[in-house]
Amino acid sequence: MRVNAASLVVICIVTGLNGCGGGDGRNSSPQEVETHISSDPAYDGDIEQTPTSYIVTQGMQGGVESVLAGIDPSTGDEFRAFLDFPLDGADGVPGNAIIDSATLTVLLDDLTPPDSGLPVRVELVSFQPPSLGPSQFDRTAQPSLGAVVTSEYVTGAEIGQDVTIDVTPLMVTAQQLGLIDFQLRIMEDLGPPFDVLMQIDDTIQPDRPQRAPELAVTYH
Repeated sequence: MRVNAASLVVICIVTGLNGCGGGDGRNSSPQEVETHISSDPAYDGDIEQTPTSYIVTQGMQGGVESVLAGIDPSTGDEFRAFLDFPLDGADGVPGNAIIDSATLTVLLDDLTPPDSGLPVRVELVSFQPPSLGPSQFDRTAQPSLGAVVTSEYVTGAEIGQDVTIDVTPLMVTAQQLGLIDFQLRIMEDLGPPFDVLMQIDDTIQPDRPQRAPELAVTYH
């Protein structure tokens, strides 16, 4: 669910005759809270692996308002994208919260070639300070704390649309480890290579709340 700004919605679960906040507190369900956190454009970025080096791009700015993941079919270079969601802010997740669900939503700007599909792997990583370097590309140097894989390929039919990925197990792990940032490495899934490149919107324009990568977490 996209919102105009990071917001906090308290949902009272009503069962039987128990009202929200009413009664003597017996047989009442815990309150569910849903929070929406936009990624931090200062720390979002991607790393490109060329045959001879790594090219690190971090921080959204004029001319750089997207992150890339996959393999560029024109060069064979591989890109891995990184998104950083702060968990300790006003709209973050309390350290004692129990996670019910979490979803990542990104706006797909482009897919090259557009008539293709990309199997996407999303990994939880953790490094502080959150400054990108070549080691974050390497899955041995920067090990994954957990991963989810999209059930279906991201396709060209989704260009210009939101793509939502269930990251609940990753958020549960982040909470158990007490991470202050929910950091994701987004890449082509492991296996035979697909020469497909995905471009994720990460604008810093006024409409960022409607287009930026967003983490939605429900907890109690």
